[in-house]
Amino acid sequence: MIERISILGTGLIGGSLGLAWAERRPDCTLVGYDRPEVLAAAEARGAIDEKAADPVTAVEGADLVVLATPLAKVLQLLEAVGPHVDDSTIITDVGSVKQPVLDQAADVVPEGISFVGGHPMAGAENAGIDHADPLLFENAVYVLCLPEGVSDDALDGPLAPLVDLVEAVGARPLVLPPERHDRLVAAVSHLPQLLAVALVNTVAEADDPDEATNLALELAGGGFRDMTRIADSPFSMWRDILVGNEGAIHEALSSFRRTLRTLRNRLLKDDLEGLENLFDDAQTARDAVPGDSKGFLHPLADVYVRAPDEPGIIHELTGHLVDADLNIKDIELQKIREGTGGTFRLAFATAADADAAVDALGAADYEAWRP
Repeated sequence: MIERISILGTGLIGGSLGLAWAERRPDCTLVGYDRPEVLAAAEARGAIDEKAADPVTAVEGADLVVLATPLAKVLQLLEAVGPHVDDSTIITDVGSVKQPVLDQAADVVPEGISFVGGHPMAGAENAGIDHADPLLFENAVYVLCLPEGVSDDALDGPLAPLVDLVEAVGARPLVLPPERHDRLVAAVSHLPQLLAVALVNTVAEADDPDEATNLALELAGGGFRDMTRIADSPFSMWRDILVGNEGAIHEALSSFRRTLRTLRNRLLKDDLEGLENLFDDAQTARDAVPGDSKGFLHPLADVYVRAPDEPGIIHELTGHLVDADLNIKDIELQKIREGTGGTFRLAFATAADADAAVDALGAADYEAWRP
């Protein structure tokens, strides 16, 4: 059993884990290490029970050590704390690049100590303990990367307590090799961040700089804001990621450049049929998100519902489902035109729950359907 958890780095992710475990595993003692002012805020919010003055003190007697700092600091902490943990301790991290961390752990963590790379696929534009949220990981994929030579069977054996804690915060564990993880997140996370930055800067430069008002930005509607929301993320959150996963990001950028070149060539040749095929391919791929995945990730059952653009509409929608004793596992706004309404995707744990949701929403005069 894990009774003592050390969280090194109590910002957004580390603080959110602490808040979630404090609620759902109150028998665990949570020890934090960070800058004094951050630790004070984490303790005040209830994300930790004890403060440690240094990393070595923080990991003394810990059953689980969570490294929740930027990548460069994770690599330093592995070397600093590895020799000071008990043989039964599990060490993990929460970074979005995994291969460099697994390589460093193989070099500096003493033999016999369990290290598992971790990456909760959740976050926010704003960093820091003030933005920590115990619900941050609800229904999020939480990737686990095992060291070379460690079988998946260990997740049902000595590493089972870690899986239990991941599930306790509401996340869905998914086991991936580190190389595959880094390649995939380069495409689905790191590339979109760079594209959002490029798109915002491109649009900002589309209008005459001598004009008092940038009409390009004024005309940008909900679709543009949805596509570029992550452009608000500060560079400090991305510095280590862009360096640590540089190779995979280069590959993702090259692939995107080829796709963009194909679109450009179709436009130059007035190849409307070719453009239509590309649009159809994209629609088919987009409709497959989320889809069935291997590992521990279980697919959810989707329901789509149209709703008017009115104050309180989400509260009203969810209220009908609460009355029907149905638990929404995920919710996403799919399409909207401001002032007219939109389509929501609601996800449920089982097909039976999804069918019941369609019935409940239909009885309340909503247009709801299963895909």
